[in-house]
Amino acid sequence: MDNITKGTITTISAFFLWGIFPIYWKALKHVPSTQILAHRVVWSLVFILFLVSVQRRWKEANPSISFYPNVPRFLFTSFLLGANWLTYIWAVNTNQIVEASLGYFINPLVNVCLGMVFLRERLYRWQIISVVLAFIGVLFLTLHYGRVPWIAFTLAFTFGTYGLLRKTARAGSIVGLLFEAAILTPIALVYVITLGVQGSGAFGSIGFQTDILLTGAGLVTAIPLLLFAHGARRIQYSTVGFLQYIAPTGQLLVGVLLYKELFTYTHAISFGFVWVAIIIYSISSFISYKKQFTV
Repeated sequence: MDNITKGTITTISAFFLWGIFPIYWKALKHVPSTQILAHRVVWSLVFILFLVSVQRRWKEANPSISFYPNVPRFLFTSFLLGANWLTYIWAVNTNQIVEASLGYFINPLVNVCLGMVFLRERLYRWQIISVVLAFIGVLFLTLHYGRVPWIAFTLAFTFGTYGLLRKTARAGSIVGLLFEAAILTPIALVYVITLGVQGSGAFGSIGFQTDILLTGAGLVTAIPLLLFAHGARRIQYSTVGFLQYIAPTGQLLVGVLLYKELFTYTHAISFGFVWVAIIIYSISSFISYKKQFTV
């Protein structure tokens, strides 16, 4: 099996796992979202520390943290990551997976806007059209329901801003996540210990299955990231851009088919605008990518 095939398989596996993530968090719906987040942070750090030690990657960590501009950047990205994780977990466990999936559908288009504003990246005509179509779709949903789909916006903009800041950080994905988890863990530990002392903590008081699921949160966080990091380096960037829609598609299907969330005509029209925008954006990006190598 060649590197491109391996890269494609591992990248698809990463997005597939992200797509079925709601099933895991749904199994913990009896636990408050803030506690799930705290355990996810703590156990992610434990697993990543183990991984970095086994792979002997500490040499990568030293120059990353010693580069001064990375310090405030990681402080901010850790906050964004925590906000993104908490919003997503809460959305899943309050039966709003469909809206959460919308956030990840529009996230790439948000990335385009952020790149234009902060990185002075140029938008081509069809990319502008795709952003406008996505905006129309979200606006239609907002006007019909009389409220802003804040879950979708929060997920899209926290993850989009997170990606923007990480793009300019001198650190790999695993090393960066190590620093972010290390920043959040003291807060998470104090929270978990305080709840334990008060007798309201979920860990160790509900049951063995709950304890295993809370502990495994670190594992399910790191595994897709490892698969993605391994695969994305071996395939074209345009391919990664196309495959990333596997995740929100999976989330949408899980929400509608498995947990019977409503998907009305309004959703269909709104998502339809977003999907057309995605198709236009993906095709234009692919053509632009090909032109770079044929000139």
